[in-house]
Amino acid sequence: MTIDPRLHHIVTTQPYPLLFATISGAHLYGFPSPDSDFDLRGAHVLPLDAVVGLDVRDETVEDSRVIEGLEMDIVSHDVRKFFGLLLKKNGYVLEQLFSPLIVHTTPEHAELKAIARGCVTKHHSHHYFGFAETQWKLFLKESPRRVKPLLYVYRVLLTGIHLMCTGEIEANLVTLNQEFRLPYIADLVARKLAGPEKSKLEDADIVFHESEYQRLRGELQAAHDASKLPELPSDETRAALNDLLVRVRTRGLSRR
Repeated sequence: MTIDPRLHHIVTTQPYPLLFATISGAHLYGFPSPDSDFDLRGAHVLPLDAVVGLDVRDETVEDSRVIEGLEMDIVSHDVRKFFGLLLKKNGYVLEQLFSPLIVHTTPEHAELKAIARGCVTKHHSHHYFGFAETQWKLFLKESPRRVKPLLYVYRVLLTGIHLMCTGEIEANLVTLNQEFRLPYIADLVARKLAGPEKSKLEDADIVFHESEYQRLRGELQAAHDASKLPELPSDETRAALNDLLVRVRTRGLSRR
């Protein structure tokens, strides 16, 4: 994906310095439809005087609107909050941090990615179990059923299995399917890419997809059970995150 120059400009208008900004959502997952918005995600650095008082504001900055002709959904967390989420079994922040769709980066971004590899644990599987279950329920209750939640079901289960087996984040369903070779994925992605009119599954084979959903949940459980990933981030990883946090808070971000 070529990064639209307007995204680079949008980043420069954000209220606080950004450690990084990447694209997440359907563009990252490999199935953006013509009407997909741009999910811009990142970590910002609040000034020191904003975090030492009783009230800390803007730990999370959100903005959803059309900017420079682009439908934007912007979410950024202050570095302390973002680092705290990395220490939990939160797949969202890992995918945002390691997204290859980079709009803005810094030397600290590269440093954070190196540290964050030590934050990956076998219990990140729970994030993917929960996300898949939520999307499966959404898929079942809608009428007519849409392809989007079904694609999310498959995307998160394959991402979770891949993570448990390799320790690596891969959020792109098309890339993942080069490994898993599920024959129905290409058709589902094509429907999503075609836009709203084509992305309805009036003839969805619910029994088949239910079977695949349960089968892949079983694979994720087996991958979790067999995973060599640690139970928790190490003390060294936590210390490295703390050191990076103190440096960017007190000295600011490095210039590239």
